Amino acid sequence: MSEQELNLTPTRPYLTRAIYEWICDNHLTPHLLVDATRPHTDVPTQFVQDGQIVLNIVPHAVHRLNINNEAITFSARFGGVSKDIYIPIDAVLGIYARENSQGMFFDPEEYSHVKITEDALKSNTTETQKSDIPKKKPSLRILE
Repeated sequence: MSEQELNLTPTRPYLTRAIYEWICDNHLTPHLLVDATRPHTDVPTQFVQDGQIVLNIVPHAVHRLNINNEAITFSARFGGVSKDIYIPIDAVLGIYARENSQGMFFDPEEYSHVKITEDALKSNTTETQKSDIPKKKPSLRILE
């Protein structure tokens, strides 16, 4: 039986979450490689090179990080300006540690047979906005 016959969900969101946790657990810096040309991808275009962008998603650099089966969302500062980021999961090309480049890169064709509808994207965005994520108090870290 082929994967299409079984109607399995893609592995990309599950592996992205797992690799992110592994990188953070090892006190490394998770970087996300994104295809910025994919529909509905909302990233700071001034940092896109050759249609791709690398985003540092270390916990202290992002706010309200959410990695679900449809998208990755968070808020971060770029050039001192806060921006909400929306990355459909099919735009994620890889996740790796900055320090040693260990991680995982994905087959760009994995989502060629999966149809992501506007309704799924809208409902996911609405659910993310409505969620009651507790806000953390600001903290100051001393770097040596």
